Amino acid sequence: MLTRKQHELLVFINDRLAETGVSPSFEEMKEALALKSKSGVHRLIGALEEREFLRRLPNRARALEVVKLPEAMKAGVQKAADAGRAVLRAAAQVANDIIEIPMAGRIAAGSPIEAIEDRAMLQVPAMLLGSGDHYALEVSGDSMIDAGIFDGDYALIRKTEEARDGDIVVALIDDSEATLKYLHRDKGLIRLDPANSAYQPQIYPPRRVRVQGRLAGLLRRYH
Repeated sequence: MLTRKQHELLVFINDRLAETGVSPSFEEMKEALALKSKSGVHRLIGALEEREFLRRLPNRARALEVVKLPEAMKAGVQKAADAGRAVLRAAAQVANDIIEIPMAGRIAAGSPIEAIEDRAMLQVPAMLLGSGDHYALEVSGDSMIDAGIFDGDYALIRKTEEARDGDIVVALIDDSEATLKYLHRDKGLIRLDPANSAYQPQIYPPRRVRVQGRLAGLLRRYH
């Protein structure tokens, strides 16, 4: 018998794996369960491991596997899987469609770097993008590695000035420096959180920060 929080975490991890194939970060799990610290997430994951609902995959950062589900969840998961297969079949029909989006320079996943300026075009599979206008940025730095975003990745950004707390956004600071971070509003200030414990959050008054887009997807090259 799982506790309510253990059940909520297992559902959240299972849904994220089904949606993206990548387990959520500890920061995302903390926010989703309204926990005060990541230590609570570690305790819940440890309990789920002991009960053999979860397993950590070796030699892979932030890699979790759902081993089993409570009986009450299985029927719903099967329906979701059937719906997912239908979506994949539809996506396969457009998998070969390629569109071009502006390549807008480099963006820091560490400290702020340079302002966004259109430079070239990047070819992207249409199925990776949703509705709206998009642009691409090459990631520089390692402060978002726990969110699965690595140095040299191409971040695909949906143009918008609106974002919810917890979204990964392109934030333009003082109209001159852009950075890729989790966005949070905290006591009248804007907090830009990294996904790497080696880095500290960046805190600014709202007048200094403009949202220029939300993360929509990633492209990665393997050399």
